[in-house]
Amino acid sequence: MTMSDENLQPQDVDLTNCEREPIHQLGHVQDFGCLIAVSHDWNITHVSDNVGRFFDVNPQDIIGGPLSRLLNPTALHDIRGRLQVLAGADAVERLFHLDVAQASVPMDVAIHMSGRSIVLEFERSMTRGAGDQASLVRPMIDRLNGAQSPAQLLDLAVRNMRALTGFDRIMLYKFADDDSGEVVAEVTRPDLEAFKGLRYPASDIPKQARALYERSLLRIIADVDGPRSQVLPERGPDGAPLDMSMSSLRAVSPIHLEYLRNMGVGASMSVSVLRRGKLWGLIACHHMSPRTLSYETRSAVEMFGLVLSFVLDQKLSDEEQTQLERARSVHDQLMSQVVEGTPLAENFDAFTNAIADVIPWDGAIATIGGSFQSRGLAPTAEAFGKLQRFLNTTQASSIYATSELAKVYPEAEELGPDIAGILAIPVSRTPRDYFVLFRREIARTVVWAGNPDKPVTPGPNGARLTPRKSFAAWQEVVRGTSQPWTEAELRAAESMRTTLIEIILRLTDSASQDRDRAHERQELLIAELNHRVRNMLNLIRGLIAQSASGKTSVADFTEVLGGRVYALARAHDQLTTKQWEPASFHGLVMAEAKGFLGDESRLTIDGPDPMLRPLAFSTLALVMHELLTNSVKYGALSVPAGRIIIDLTHEQDGGVTIVWKEHDGPIVQAPLRHGFGTAIIDRSIPHELHGRAQMRYDLTGVEATLYIPQPQIATIRTEIGSDRAAQDAVARDTRLDIGIAMIVEDNMIIGMDAEGILQELGAKEVYLVGNNAAALDLLGRVTVDVALLDVNLGTETSAPVARMLAEQGVPFMLTTGYGEVGAKMDVSEDVPVLQKPFSNDAIRNGLRKLLS
Repeated sequence: MTMSDENLQPQDVDLTNCEREPIHQLGHVQDFGCLIAVSHDWNITHVSDNVGRFFDVNPQDIIGGPLSRLLNPTALHDIRGRLQVLAGADAVERLFHLDVAQASVPMDVAIHMSGRSIVLEFERSMTRGAGDQASLVRPMIDRLNGAQSPAQLLDLAVRNMRALTGFDRIMLYKFADDDSGEVVAEVTRPDLEAFKGLRYPASDIPKQARALYERSLLRIIADVDGPRSQVLPERGPDGAPLDMSMSSLRAVSPIHLEYLRNMGVGASMSVSVLRRGKLWGLIACHHMSPRTLSYETRSAVEMFGLVLSFVLDQKLSDEEQTQLERARSVHDQLMSQVVEGTPLAENFDAFTNAIADVIPWDGAIATIGGSFQSRGLAPTAEAFGKLQRFLNTTQASSIYATSELAKVYPEAEELGPDIAGILAIPVSRTPRDYFVLFRREIARTVVWAGNPDKPVTPGPNGARLTPRKSFAAWQEVVRGTSQPWTEAELRAAESMRTTLIEIILRLTDSASQDRDRAHERQELLIAELNHRVRNMLNLIRGLIAQSASGKTSVADFTEVLGGRVYALARAHDQLTTKQWEPASFHGLVMAEAKGFLGDESRLTIDGPDPMLRPLAFSTLALVMHELLTNSVKYGALSVPAGRIIIDLTHEQDGGVTIVWKEHDGPIVQAPLRHGFGTAIIDRSIPHELHGRAQMRYDLTGVEATLYIPQPQIATIRTEIGSDRAAQDAVARDTRLDIGIAMIVEDNMIIGMDAEGILQELGAKEVYLVGNNAAALDLLGRVTVDVALLDVNLGTETSAPVARMLAEQGVPFMLTTGYGEVGAKMDVSEDVPVLQKPFSNDAIRNGLRKLLS
């Protein structure tokens, strides 16, 4: 708040009062460090009044004097060296464990520029020497890179942040378009209230604070009730206070401190999550008591935040790219209709179905060339005529979208009681024609962290918007809105606009000789593309259908389907990468089959394993792909009980005969026409390899006999690929009914690895603690179903925890790197002992023994 705000009356107070507070010029620092600002000729211009606790000086005596009176030459040299490598106006350089003066303790120093001043911030070093920040963060980065989705990435981020910092609660906010925030990931101490899923109004983080979060990525408050030290003098010779935007010690707004006290927070830290330079979200770390992290640890946290922002941008970009590719597929599908000469109005249903794959809708309308067509939840032609006049007032040649139509179009009720959102795609200029999608109203409940409408009351800092004292869930029912149109959907709509305009132009342009020739070339190209796209879409549809069989939850279905699509991508790599060394036929088949099979025992390979030369490998990769694709669409793999047997025989002339036989599938009929895929099977081996190929369509199943001549085979191996496939299938059966698990492990990285393994094996909840005190405290509050104990916990063993678990009847396993542990722990011989480093299989087998 500015000084003039203190005299405001309640009726004059609004959100802008908080937004005008100069939080970058509060003139104080937190007391765990001191600040010294110097001019370019290294004379001291500002100091915090606690500088005497760090240097044996009087603050007033050193202002205006040279910095060399405080620092020894070596320290001054090192600081000047770091100043030379500052990159950009908002850059901060760091020096750890620096001996700044004789008889002083080593200091951690932060260096940055503030206008024409050089700002130095000193903290007593909390470490013995300069540490390796990357070694703390590197294992966590590997975990982030392994996330399969943005949601999993954010969950991993908060868990790793808690392991790195030790704060009681870690929350990750995602900001909406209106700057409100929602807690989308959280990990917290078991006895604290969970905030995940709660919404926070935009006013909780004023605009000037958001701007600082984009510049300074990390903000710590070591003690909410701690003392503050004033920066002297309050204003410089130019009459302005020192700009402390990039200061890590900068004191905090009293308004924000009051907000934290209302939540019962004793210390906090915020880490910005950026996307393309803009604030996407925020990691908020809360501790219920004062907590000061070393500058070195904070630097590691900042590095972790930067990597998280980068990986998140990659994951979100991948999702957007997938959406764009789907839009391109629709483009190709629509353009194929153009090639066939079908007017848009005559194929309205097909077009709307295609668009629904990319942009979900509840109703659709097309007004093109004076015609009107509608489908689903859509207004009458008369009601739409009024809406069309409203749309004509919007920006020309641009899509228009809103999820709250009634707010901008007063006659929205005339369209129908359920219509709340529209997406209008203009497809011509004069007169304007439109393709419009509608969405129905969704009455949704927004759960806020307390009432978002902050009351104006006299607070401890004057009359203003007082921070909420209640953070209990406060529900608000929102009506008159539809499902919002996402950024990806709007980009797809813009792509559709271009496609529809192109379609209309092509259909209305007069034919010419040049157009006829271009039309013919386009027809051939699109026909080939459509053939490829239809095969891929049919394949994905088959994968979805097979993956859904026997699955009882979305999570199981997603896991299986994701694994198959990934396996299919690996097989595609084998088709497109040049293989200059001989490669295994068994490996080729199994890599291709992983994209199709849930149970790989459905495919058996008997006989030797020929190592194929590059030409033969690439040719057979195409043949096997076509055989498997046809089997999935029409043959044995199109039904659950179907199976395939591949027999290989090493002939006397050195060649190899491959017999493909399908069993227990549907009744087979010879195809009425031979397409491109059949041609690959029948002709590629004779033409490319000078071998033989024969297809037989028996009623009991398709059979193919392929002969590969000796020159195409480098060597023959005797391995049986199906045995390996069967073992892989068994290895995937890993999930167990574990319930709630506890891990006692003093090494953070080992503990987090074990945590991930238990979660993959089916644990509903995993608690990771590092010592006996924390474990015993947890057992007093939480009912644990199984435990994993490290025998040696630094200076103690986990024997007390083992005894309590035994008393409670909770099964547990021991882990150790020292060999025999029974006598040391005084436990039953039946307790499994895992030797480090342990594997997933070792933990799984031990758990099966415990839970049997």
